[in-house]
Amino acid sequence: QVQLVESGGGLVRPGGSLRLSCVASGSIFNIYTMGWYRQAPGKQRELVAVIKDDNSLNYAESVKGRFIISGDTSYNTVSLQMNSLNPEDTAVYYCTAHGAGVNDYGEVGDYDFWGQGTQVTVSS
Repeated sequence: QVQLVESGGGLVRPGGSLRLSCVASGSIFNIYTMGWYRQAPGKQRELVAVIKDDNSLNYAESVKGRFIISGDTSYNTVSLQMNSLNPEDTAVYYCTAHGAGVNDYGEVGDYDFWGQGTQVTVSS
């Protein structure tokens, strides 16, 4: 199986910063994209930022200029530096990787793998 382990969430005041990190391990052989989604209470999960294996980046409009994604799909790691946080950024942040690996049923193929999520709360 594949494990994605996130770290770095927490409580921060408006205008503050946090850094999230994620490492993928286990039976994942080749990562094509790796990144972050988030889900706020009562809302659908949404893209925050992703990095592709060609090092191209994609950001949600709401975080452009404030968040910076970095990582290396060859080393199965991705980080998200979040600056100028505001209460609208409060959500559970999920690390995700799309790549070739083994799913929970032991099947080999291209899948989306997800971490357990880490809570980010922006509040005064």
